[in-house]
Amino acid sequence: MKATMVSDTTKHYPVLLNEIISIITPQHGGTFIDCTFGQGGYTQKILNFRNTQVIGLDRDIQSKKKADLILDKFQDRFIFKNKKFSQLEDLKIKNENIRGVIFDLGYSYTQIKDPTKGLSFSSTGDLNMKMGLNDFSAGGAINKLSINELEKIFKFFGEEKEAKKIAFNIVKDRSKKKFDTKSLVELIEKVKRKKNFKIHSATKVFQALRIFVNKEISELIYGLIAASKVLKKDGVLVVVTFHSLEDKIVKYFFKSLSENKSVSRYVPKISQPETLFRMIKKKPITPSVKELKENPPSRSAKLRYIIKKDESYNFETDVIKKFEYLLDIENFGNKL
Repeated sequence: MKATMVSDTTKHYPVLLNEIISIITPQHGGTFIDCTFGQGGYTQKILNFRNTQVIGLDRDIQSKKKADLILDKFQDRFIFKNKKFSQLEDLKIKNENIRGVIFDLGYSYTQIKDPTKGLSFSSTGDLNMKMGLNDFSAGGAINKLSINELEKIFKFFGEEKEAKKIAFNIVKDRSKKKFDTKSLVELIEKVKRKKNFKIHSATKVFQALRIFVNKEISELIYGLIAASKVLKKDGVLVVVTFHSLEDKIVKYFFKSLSENKSVSRYVPKISQPETLFRMIKKKPITPSVKELKENPPSRSAKLRYIIKKDESYNFETDVIKKFEYLLDIENFGNKL
């Protein structure tokens, strides 16, 4: 997962930037963690406020080029780590004054258009989709996993209605040829005869493969848990999502930490522990008309945030159990 989509190669658009700054209030100082550093849009804006520090994380080593430029300007106020955000706790920052943690789960224009990454169905070449610190590629999955495994990946990670048919045809054809980006797109278009004019026929399969290859479900879940631990009292956890599956996970996790479990009115009332976070807005914040006009890819962005109520480091959440079926699908990659 990676920071902020942009609409061209010359200008970078950190999605919902003004809204995020108003939520995390860097004018009061403190340390902030930008978990999807990318082009450094959020990081630079935060560092423009005095008495702020930023720890930037990114699994894509290409981001280090931008990070080096920011480091030259802000020096000891900025640290960059080439890490996945599930590795947040490895930074040993338990005692830091962490005032905000930001996740922007979109992909940048430059990443999508990079032919070596193979993220776009309009590119040619190998089925890569690796964002960095990966164990296998999309090509490895397509050319080795079973029909049942591929079907589950396409169905649950991409919400692809023709998942079974596409998986069957992939396995049938791969004995004759090794799939690359172009041949996979051609197969999907052949299987999906009914055209959806809103999105390309291969969109959902490519989304599913990207999520699978980069283990985006476990990265998100364990990243959220780690972020919730390191935040100090009144610290803010902010997440920008771009598709329904990741938003579903974020929404559930936030609710589990900010609301008591519902109990039947026929059951005797019992005392429940105080929640660790408070949720100010239940509905997500979406881009303004002005932002949509300047940066159309931001149209699917949803911003959710919660605020920590005390210094607790340990807490309980059933988010792993809730989405265990998705984590089990991710584990198909262990055989690759």
